[in-house]
Amino acid sequence: MALPTYGTMAVDWEERVNFERLRRDRLARVKAELERSELGGLLCFDMYNIRYVTNTTIGEWARDKLSRFALLPRGDQPIMWDFGSAARHHQLYCPWLGERSRAGISLLRGAMTPEMGRAEDLARKIKRELEARGVHNAPLGVDVIELPILSALQREGLAVVDGQQLMQAARRIKTRDEIVLLNTAAMMVDAAYEDLYRALRPGIRENELVGIAAKTLYDLGSEDVEAVNAIAGERCNPHPHVFSDRALRPGDPAYFDILHSYMGYRTCYYRTFAVGSASQAMVDAYKRCRDLLDQAIALVKPGITTADIAANWPRAQEFGFPDEEACFGLQYGHGVGLSIWEQPVISRLVSLDHPVTLEPGMVFALENFWPASDGWSAARIEEEILVTETGHEILTRFPAETLIVAGTRYWTATGPLPGTRELDPTATGQAS
Repeated sequence: MALPTYGTMAVDWEERVNFERLRRDRLARVKAELERSELGGLLCFDMYNIRYVTNTTIGEWARDKLSRFALLPRGDQPIMWDFGSAARHHQLYCPWLGERSRAGISLLRGAMTPEMGRAEDLARKIKRELEARGVHNAPLGVDVIELPILSALQREGLAVVDGQQLMQAARRIKTRDEIVLLNTAAMMVDAAYEDLYRALRPGIRENELVGIAAKTLYDLGSEDVEAVNAIAGERCNPHPHVFSDRALRPGDPAYFDILHSYMGYRTCYYRTFAVGSASQAMVDAYKRCRDLLDQAIALVKPGITTADIAANWPRAQEFGFPDEEACFGLQYGHGVGLSIWEQPVISRLVSLDHPVTLEPGMVFALENFWPASDGWSAARIEEEILVTETGHEILTRFPAETLIVAGTRYWTATGPLPGTRELDPTATGQAS
């Protein structure tokens, strides 16, 4: 049975996302991991971890600042130190935090200089809380950190260790409500691809297409369009991972990766098109790329490992790279949640020697690339997969079984080239 697709609002007449349950379940997962560890507490600067633990956010502008921090002491509730008036806002509007929301500021990635004493002030705050609970002599887990803060914590006598693995373990299996949010985020990208298909034509530029996709997503309720990688023509091979102002031309391949978030939950979702027409080389590359992806998806079920999937993918040398590190990310799988790269990671670089067993509730993206024999075209396709109790379900639904040709001006009785799909303009509202 397919996952239900709800609207984006909360309503009183059906249960969609239960946000109270979401908050409760996420914190419970982290607390359980903390109890299984040797840590006395977990200090988070990573914005995604902070949202998971405290159920707060202050906008994507804060994502790269490392200005906020939160502490989860062992056996207690999280404490949040936030940017300026955000702390007051949380006291008023986040009853699950209340007075445990406090004003506090970190180093702003070095903008606060050492003589200002912010690192030392932060370290004293953390030590006081740990001492009050008698856990200051146990190791303190930290996810990411600026070096002056690390030094200040150590001078306070705290043993700082890696806390990121604990957070990744907590976030690896998605809760019921997280899965609904991930499915909703994918639905929004389905719609963005429909609008991109309609817009693709010779002369339109990659950056214009980025704007079209971003507007669709924001109109539907996205809180952040992290990236729309729009890549066309000879830029497809090698893959640059960034859009430009290049204008599309007849016969171009064009692929996109759309990364955005709905209620914090993200997408990583590639699709490839041809503009106006497709060469046989491009058709063949697309088919090879799709076959690699389908073979990987067919394997997905509880109990198999990331090595089983990675072993099915070609070696780097088979598609023009010297080693697995040089082609990392082209035949690839990665968890998707509050950030776009979570556990498990699936790659020949690491998975063959360090396999991870798939479990129900994991959500990850599988993405493949294949270069065309013409030396400049390439195909890129990606699907997001939920591991279910008995197998898997695909969250990403925009058609990708065969190469779609967009921007066609005429519909003829001869039909499309084998291995492609041309949508009838009269059926999609395009001009003929």
